[in-house]
Amino acid sequence: MKKYYVVAGSVAGILLVSGSYWLGRSQADAGAATAAGASAVPSKGTASAAIMVEAAVVKPIRMAQGVTAVGSLRSDESVTIRPEVAGRIVEISFKEGERVPAGATLIRFDTSVQQAELEQAEANLSLNRSRLDRSRDLFHKGFISAQARDEAESNFKVAQATHDLSRARLTKLEIKAPFPGIVGLRQVSIGDYVKDGQDIVNLEGVDPLKVDFRIPELYLKQVAAGQSLQITLDAFPNQTFQGKVFAINPLVDSNGRSIVIRAVIKNTEARLRPGMFARVRLLFGNEQDSVAVPEQSLIPVGDEQYLFKVVDGRAQRFKVDIGQRRAGQVEIVQGLKVGDVVVTAGQLKLRDGSQVKVSADSQAAADENKSAREESKAIPPATAGTTAKSGEKL
Repeated sequence: MKKYYVVAGSVAGILLVSGSYWLGRSQADAGAATAAGASAVPSKGTASAAIMVEAAVVKPIRMAQGVTAVGSLRSDESVTIRPEVAGRIVEISFKEGERVPAGATLIRFDTSVQQAELEQAEANLSLNRSRLDRSRDLFHKGFISAQARDEAESNFKVAQATHDLSRARLTKLEIKAPFPGIVGLRQVSIGDYVKDGQDIVNLEGVDPLKVDFRIPELYLKQVAAGQSLQITLDAFPNQTFQGKVFAINPLVDSNGRSIVIRAVIKNTEARLRPGMFARVRLLFGNEQDSVAVPEQSLIPVGDEQYLFKVVDGRAQRFKVDIGQRRAGQVEIVQGLKVGDVVVTAGQLKLRDGSQVKVSADSQAAADENKSAREESKAIPPATAGTTAKSGEKL
């Protein structure tokens, strides 16, 4: 029994010493963590780090009033050459991709059978002409009846029709260009036997070209035949081509509530080709001074557009109403004025009221336009065509 008490006392002593040790360690660790946390928390009044962004100064820009759309270039005239009769090709009189005038021979078929039929028809026609002349002479002399004369006239007319039919069949074995243009890639070769209606080659009239595009029905009253427009193409990014409205479809598309417009554009050098994607700008009036910002500064939210302005070192989120787009610039019709500084990169890191720091390059541009900002104080913000209040802050 005495041994039991001795062992129990020893165990209790060990547990007491161990508990005291670990309790001291926990208190020390907690004190260190508290001290570290206290040093990590900024003191009251310490400002958070500013977010680095890129910005641009709002400038005035001259923009012509109009509407933009996309369309496709079309040939002025376009046809796929197909034969009306079957036959074997004996001559191809064009080179692929070359210009041909109207009436130029493109394809010739074997005409031996049709030529023989024509000669036979000519001989039969000559014989019936002679018989008709003799019948008329004998009728006047009273040797034959009127019925015999009428039969001779009828036979002559049948022979003449057969002759004309043989000549028509012969002419269809030579295919000519119906209008001036550029021939495409042929689908046949010399010696091929082609059926009537089989595709041979396409012919495209490319001067001038047509461009078809759609605009909302809202602009119906502002569109008229002869109206000017500008066309840009991806193949010629630094050039603008001029055109005019040629025709307006009288039927408004009920699906998209849009108007289909066809315009013409000169193409004397044949640089443009049918099927090319075109960006069309239909002009409604003269150029006017507008407020514009880079496209990348806009933040779309549903059907609305927002951007961040830099005011006294902080980002302020504003709703804006946009107008036309041109060359990476967007017209702002409501919410900005000349001289404002807008964020063009880094918007995803910002919140309304965030402290910002403009990058060196952007700051240099802002300093260069400081005088423009001062002059713009007397210019009221643009308000045309909108209902929102200028500078609405969200």
